Amino acid sequence: MTAEMAEIRDSLPEVSTVSAIGSGTGNAVYNADSSKELGTKIFDSSANTDISEKLELAGVYDSNPDRMKWAAERGFTLYESFDAVLKDASVDIVLVATPNHLHREMSIAAMRAGKHVLCEKPVMRSSRELEEVLAVSKETGCLFYPRQNRRWDRDFRIIKKIYDEELIGEVFRIESRVQGSRGIPGDWRKEKEYGGGMMLDWGVHLLDRLLFMISDPIETVNCRLSYILKEEVDDGFTMLITFAGGKSALVEVGTCNFVSLPLWYAAGTKGSAVIDNWRCEGKMVQLASWEDKDTTPIMAGAGLTKTMAPRDEKSLITQPLPDVVYDDNELYSNVVDVIEGKADQIVTGAHALRVMRLMEAAIRSSQSGETVRFEESKGR
Repeated sequence: MTAEMAEIRDSLPEVSTVSAIGSGTGNAVYNADSSKELGTKIFDSSANTDISEKLELAGVYDSNPDRMKWAAERGFTLYESFDAVLKDASVDIVLVATPNHLHREMSIAAMRAGKHVLCEKPVMRSSRELEEVLAVSKETGCLFYPRQNRRWDRDFRIIKKIYDEELIGEVFRIESRVQGSRGIPGDWRKEKEYGGGMMLDWGVHLLDRLLFMISDPIETVNCRLSYILKEEVDDGFTMLITFAGGKSALVEVGTCNFVSLPLWYAAGTKGSAVIDNWRCEGKMVQLASWEDKDTTPIMAGAGLTKTMAPRDEKSLITQPLPDVVYDDNELYSNVVDVIEGKADQIVTGAHALRVMRLMEAAIRSSQSGETVRFEESKGR
C-alpha cells in the first residue's frame, strides 16, 4: 500500500464506502437492506434497464467492519484495502462513495491506476478540486462520471415534463425545496473538514436538477446559509437565482422544519403546478380563459380586494399531474455506454463544474450579505 493510500485509509470515518465495479452489477443497498422501515423497493420502474446485463460487481471495500460483514454474508468479494481494489486488473470502474474530503485523492488515484470513476455527489468540495480531477481524466483517458442520481427522481421528471412541454404555459418561476425536522445527519456531515453541510449534501442535488432543466444563463445569486442548530456547517439555506430572459428560481433546504412546504411549485403564463411530496401528490391548474377574470371583491384582512380574489372555477381547469416513464438505471447504463463509445455522457464534468461554481457563488453571497453576479464566462 502506498503512503498516499495509507493516509486515505486512516482518515476514513466508519461510514465510508468504496465499491469496485468490474465489467458487469451491484447496487449499493446496504442502508435499504438494513432498514426495517422501507416499504418499497429502490428500483421498481417497469422501464428500468437490466444493468446485470452490462455490469457485475467485482467486489467491495469498506472501512466499517459491519458493512464488510454484511457484504461477506451476501457472497460479495471483499478487498482488504483501497490499494487492493486498484491493483485488481479485473476492475474497470471504481465507485467512490466516501466522505467528500476524500473524493479528489481517491478519484485521481483510481484514474492513474487505469480505472474509470463513478463518484458520489458532491464530486468535490470546490471547483478547483474538480478542475484538477477533470484534468487527470483528460490526461489518462479514464472516464470521470458524477453520480447525480436524483435527476431520475419521479418528482423531478414530472416537473421537467411540465416545464419542457409548457403544460402550464412558459414557466417563469420555479420553487424547489426539501425540508426535514431532524437536523444534520449525525455523522461526518456535521464536520467542516469532511466537507459537511447541507449546501454540499442536498443543495448539489437541487441545483444540478435545476440547471439541467433550465438552460438559460444565470445572472444573479442571492443566498443565506442558516446555522440555526449552531453547528460548524450550514444546516440549510434559502437561495434566489435569476436567469437571463426573466426566469427565477427559489431553492430551499431546511433541517428544522416541522411543517414542510411543497417539493415543487411552478408558475407559468397559463397555469400553475404543485408537487407536495415524494409520493408526487399534487395538481396542475390551467387557465381556461384569461379574459374571464372579473369577480366580486373579497374581504382580505382589514380591507377588500379584487386583485387577490380567487378566480371563478369556470376560468380554470384542474388536472392531475402528468404521468412520466423513465429508466431508474439509466445513469449506470450510460456509464458503460460512454466507456464503450456508444453514447454521450449524460451527467458531464462540465455540468458538475457549473453547479460547483454556483454553490461557491451562493456561499460568497451569504458571507457578504449581497447579491452576487454569476459570470459564467469567467468561471467564478
